[in-house]
Order: sequence, then C-alpha cells, then structure tokens
Amino acid sequence: MRVQDKRPKDPSGAARKRAERRGRWSEYLAAAYLLSKGYRIVALRYKTRSGEIDLIVRRGDLVVLVEVKARATQQSAVDAVSFESQRRIRAAGDLWLCRQPDASRLSIRCDIVAVLPWRWPRHFSGAF
Repeated sequence: MRVQDKRPKDPSGAARKRAERRGRWSEYLAAAYLLSKGYRIVALRYKTRSGEIDLIVRRGDLVVLVEVKARATQQSAVDAVSFESQRRIRAAGDLWLCRQPDASRLSIRCDIVAVLPWRWPRHFSGAF
C-alpha cells in the first residue's frame, strides 16, 4: 500500500521559485552582515561536484565556509544543517582550498548564519 503525499501539487513550481528567491535573499543578507563584521566576501554559492557552499568569506588568514539558513527560529536553522550537509560543505571547502595559492598559511572554519524573520542574522562561529 502506497502512502500518498498530502501536499497539493504545484504544477507551476511557484513554491519552489519562492523558496529559491528567499534563499538567495537570505544569502545576500548574510553576506552584508558578515561584511559589517569585517569579513571579505570571497565567493557566493561556490559549486563543486562535492556540493555547494553558500558563502566563502575571509578575514586575514582565516577562511570561513558559511551555510546560510532562513528559518523561523535559531534552533531550527542550526538543526537544518545535517551531518551529510556538513560533510559536503567540508569536501567542497577542501576543493576550494587546494586551488588557492596561499593555502598552506590559511586556516579554515565552518559557520552557520541563521536568517530569522524581522531580526538581525545570527552568526554561529565554528558551528561544525
């Protein structure tokens, strides 16, 4: 017996488009927030075969791989980054790092930025 999905079908893909727009807006908001904290944006939506990194930012010799999550609460944003996502982000970060000429002197960290409704983004340093 097959369980049917209770969600209504969306043939136009409007819900997916809204989610995509919200994700992009959240990434730009997170980038602006990190700029205000003194980071330099190195890459937006960096894609590799291993996965995608929402933001790569840098401050001095520190490179930060940032996963941006737009959720209603901080806890749900942090919980939304699964172990599989963490593995993919780290693998993509390793690929990015090996392509950098100054890779030997760089240190790398993985953070989460939670974009919450009607609040400033929340930055979780060293989240994973």
